[in-house]
Amino acid sequence: MARTQGSHSEITGPRIREAALHLFAKHGFAAVSMRQIAGEVGVQVGALYNYTPDKQALLFSLLEGHMLDLLDAWRTLDPPQAPEARLEAFVRFHIAFHLDRPEAVFISYMELRNLDPGNFAKIERLRREYEDALETILRDGVAAGVFALPDSKLTTLAVIAMLTGVTTWYRPGGRLGPEDVARLYWDMVRKTVAA
Repeated sequence: MARTQGSHSEITGPRIREAALHLFAKHGFAAVSMRQIAGEVGVQVGALYNYTPDKQALLFSLLEGHMLDLLDAWRTLDPPQAPEARLEAFVRFHIAFHLDRPEAVFISYMELRNLDPGNFAKIERLRREYEDALETILRDGVAAGVFALPDSKLTTLAVIAMLTGVTTWYRPGGRLGPEDVARLYWDMVRKTVAA
């Protein structure tokens, strides 16, 4: 299919993704049409198909992009070796990363149900990779005698859910700044796992 005359894929493609992200977060995946996305971007509906085969592929692309960005950002960190310091680094990283992306976080959790089984499995693998990073820290802390927890997997899921939940209530310019939030959440996580 030929690209629309005068279009710029390096501009239009990201605009389509941004519009879809905003609309999916605001109205839900099922309620948003390709026509709405096209209208938000200011292109004809047919032009969208130069950038994505369908709405399912667009949703998958958004969820996969979020997870790949998260994993890449985590891998670039050089956390300390001590388990407690590594856990603090994880908590602070997770909160800082997610506070800047509330819509991506929202659809990453709320719209998983709308992925087809193959795409769902791919996103679940990426999520498990991130969860495994935290679970390794927790297990290392138990082995070192600095953490006490009955089940490392359950604790991992609980901590990630608690940290990610920040995006449901945090608003820039509110009573607490990002650093305040990170400090308070680190204190809660530390007390949760302390030996």
